Amino acid sequence: MSFYSKYGFSFAALQFASFSATAANEPSGINTNLNLNLTTHWVGYACLVLFAAAYLLAMLEEVTELRKSKPMVFAASVIWVLIASVYATGGMSEQAGLAFRSSLESYAELFLFIMVSMTYLNAMEDRGVFESLRVWLLSKNFSYRQLFWITGFQAFFISSGCNNLTTALLMGSVILAMGKSSPRFVTLSCINVVVAANAGGSFSPFGDITTLLVWQKGVVPFTDFFSLLIPAIVNFVVPAAIMHIWIPKERPEAVMEAPAMKRGGLVIISLFVLTIITATCFENFLKLPPAAGMMLGLTYLKFFSYYLHKTSSDAGNQPTGTEINPQQNVKTDYFGPMKWMNKPQTLAISESNEGQTFDVFDKVANLEWDTLLFFYGVMVAVGGLSFIGYLEIASLELYGKMDPTVANILVGIASAFIDNGTIMLAVLTMAPDISQGQWLLVTLTAGVGGSMLAVGSAAGVGLMGQAKGVYTFTSHLKWTPVIVLGYVASIAAHFFLNGRYF
Repeated sequence: MSFYSKYGFSFAALQFASFSATAANEPSGINTNLNLNLTTHWVGYACLVLFAAAYLLAMLEEVTELRKSKPMVFAASVIWVLIASVYATGGMSEQAGLAFRSSLESYAELFLFIMVSMTYLNAMEDRGVFESLRVWLLSKNFSYRQLFWITGFQAFFISSGCNNLTTALLMGSVILAMGKSSPRFVTLSCINVVVAANAGGSFSPFGDITTLLVWQKGVVPFTDFFSLLIPAIVNFVVPAAIMHIWIPKERPEAVMEAPAMKRGGLVIISLFVLTIITATCFENFLKLPPAAGMMLGLTYLKFFSYYLHKTSSDAGNQPTGTEINPQQNVKTDYFGPMKWMNKPQTLAISESNEGQTFDVFDKVANLEWDTLLFFYGVMVAVGGLSFIGYLEIASLELYGKMDPTVANILVGIASAFIDNGTIMLAVLTMAPDISQGQWLLVTLTAGVGGSMLAVGSAAGVGLMGQAKGVYTFTSHLKWTPVIVLGYVASIAAHFFLNGRYF
């Protein structure tokens, strides 16, 4: 994955926990009037340099082959060592400790939430759910234009519950298989899928890291996120309708393969939906953190894995037929390994494997731990910079001197260059006094802003690696004005349809 990647976020994605009160600025029990202003102290400057250097190394992960979590966790740790040293010198160690624990508590909620989401999606991959969808699409004799819209809409809706990188790679495998003789179709379809995947995650609390952050912060109720559905569709459909004109009218040859879903795949999908419902009910009716509901949902999968283990010798445990060979160098993403999506489609005959068992703990072990630790580094480091006072200054400059609408639109543009999860975390930590309509606006803009550049989202970076030489940074850039038109149209749609929130 390119160093421009979203670092596995979005790389959902990568999905962030909330900062209580004003995050690390006001941990429980601390008199914020006694907090030290270190923004002009050498420690403050050193922390800024550490954070910038760590972020740069994370961006250069593919070049340096240094995992992104290492510099970020190191920087976060040293930042708090420097802060705590200053406070200890002044006899204020307790305040620094409470501030750090506030950030740590927020990360704990994030970790548990994402751990369950990752585990379910790894389990669905193991049961062949994503592969089965891919095979079904390949078996239909769709035209290029039909396939353009089908993959786009599927990317839009799948990404509302799955991260954008997994969604894009799934659709990308279909696009590459069907568009071997039409590079233009592959290029435009990849751009379409990137825009659709980013837009689809922006209206669902589970779809993207930005929406999860905002929901768990509590500034937008669960059901109100769906008011962004139409603006998100506009963001996807406007550029797609224009690109449609340049899609070839030909019909590619259908590719026939045997279905690949294993026993229990549909049940696991149902359990994942039930888990999401459980997490929502915990937050809405019991006022408990959504992570608590997700942990209950994990037990659904654990009990089902026990059932599969006990009945593993039953006939039909695995299908016999053609399957994609697993890849040795596994492509990792926000929800863990995707073993087939970025590999040439080498087919082999798979024997029935009735004795194979399904162990949920194997799915936990296969999580993308580097990404989870990277999240730790980002959250703790941003909490430290907030405690120093830098985010208060940024908030005054951004939301104190600018109109909130302008500020939120600029946040969306910035997300084409900087990870949207990091940007949203910073905005939430600033805790600007804006209306719910403005919170929905920044959720939308931060979620879809990355579509403007191929390197602006994990979906774009992943597809550039999957369709090398056909879908490139330059080919995406040629259509950036069209994508910007969709960006502006989605903002206009939000103001028109959701004016009651302002």
